[in-house]
Amino acid sequence: MRHPPRPLPLAVAGAVALLGSVVVPAVTAQGATPACTVAYSVANQWGTGFQGAVQITNNRAALTGWSLTFDFAGGQEVTQGWNAKWSQSGTAVTAVNESYNGALGTGASVSAGFLASGAGNTAVPTTFKLNGTTCNVDSEPTTPPTDPPPTGGGGGKAPALHVAGDRIVDADGKDRRLLGVNRSGGEFMCVQGYGFFDGPVDDAAIQAIADWKANTVRIPVNEECWLGLSNIEPEYAGANYVGAVKDLVTRIEAHGMTPVIDLHWTWGQYTGNSAGCSDVHATCQKPMPDAQYTPAFWSSVADTFKGDQAVAFDLFNEPYPDRATSSTADAWKCWRDGGTCPGIGYEVAGMQDLVDTVRATGARNLILAGGLAYSNDLSQWLTYRPTDPAGNLVAAYHVYNFNTCASESCWNSTLAPVAAQVPLVAGEIGENTCSHGFTDQVMKWFDDHDLSYLGWTWNTWDCSSGPSLISAYDGTPTAYGAGLRDHLRALNP
Repeated sequence: MRHPPRPLPLAVAGAVALLGSVVVPAVTAQGATPACTVAYSVANQWGTGFQGAVQITNNRAALTGWSLTFDFAGGQEVTQGWNAKWSQSGTAVTAVNESYNGALGTGASVSAGFLASGAGNTAVPTTFKLNGTTCNVDSEPTTPPTDPPPTGGGGGKAPALHVAGDRIVDADGKDRRLLGVNRSGGEFMCVQGYGFFDGPVDDAAIQAIADWKANTVRIPVNEECWLGLSNIEPEYAGANYVGAVKDLVTRIEAHGMTPVIDLHWTWGQYTGNSAGCSDVHATCQKPMPDAQYTPAFWSSVADTFKGDQAVAFDLFNEPYPDRATSSTADAWKCWRDGGTCPGIGYEVAGMQDLVDTVRATGARNLILAGGLAYSNDLSQWLTYRPTDPAGNLVAAYHVYNFNTCASESCWNSTLAPVAAQVPLVAGEIGENTCSHGFTDQVMKWFDDHDLSYLGWTWNTWDCSSGPSLISAYDGTPTAYGAGLRDHLRALNP
């Protein structure tokens, strides 16, 4: 899915000393040392707004970057801030360190301030989380539990998966349909310099997804951030980014859900038909993965997760080499074989290249490969499908109400033959109507054929431009998201 415009975090230069008229102190168990403490204060209040601040103290191991989250429950809205990159989505407020104050040693403190609309002395936030750890009350960092596992979703640790004919099965041979959501953010926040994810991904946030009875979460990621290339701010690059993705995978699995690592944004300059951007860097969807960095990305990802066959790999979000050339045959050859492709100015890594790269690490994880036309066209997928020595290749398909192949007749003619030979996963389904009439049709057809689907997306954006499934990260659905939520719950009461 191409991403809609969204508000960017706000920041202003300069520090302001604040003396709080409203102060929320740390409250801890007697004799306990919290992992972190946050003092929240309101310095000035006027008719339509107020000035506030947070002082963060890290009591655990030194941090190279930090992100603070809390909720405004009284309708307040941050309008600008300093000493942090401030953003707000619904009631959820996030403050991410600036480049000059990301290091936070053990016992060290940092302050950041903001201006907001609304009342500062009512509905004062009480729960603060630093890098996912609850502050002021916990004596240990908040980590995903492993024994016993949390309830919801699959109800336990995610199962190892493999392909058996046209089905995805677990180690006991039981069918596993991948049914759930996409969790967007990891593809764009890091390259834009604002953090790792868009909104919270702590255990409570993942529990909210599991409460919808989802059993799968697709995680879009960015290859330049994973590889730590020089254009990415260090606090969001390389080992820091990899660690954040690994932590999210662990949380998803702890709730019994299958994590799917999806390569969403990649390097390579493309300015042709349907270009999403003119930037050479990984700042938008490109028509095909690049041969310069994508094999290194998948080699690293596969090596990281090869010991965990509960993790699936989606090779490339939405290929569209067909927009760069008028020849359908050339587009499919480019898709499979890569190299020098018509209309694309960089050397392409084809799907066969990437399958070979993943398998060279010894990883036997499920591999998903989407077709042409932003993964909406699988008409020649069987003809050009890559060879997988592990036999764990899955066809990926995306469908929205505005796509070409968005009718039962097209699904019968192009998807059914593919699904008869290999597992088929609709990695993204959605509509831009703020309703769910179309996705209801998609889910019925996929249910009737025992196939998998994942809704786009578990983010609090405008459902008409996103589309987004939720209006708050506690799982409150939009009118569009209610269709998927209610359907998943009906399938798994």
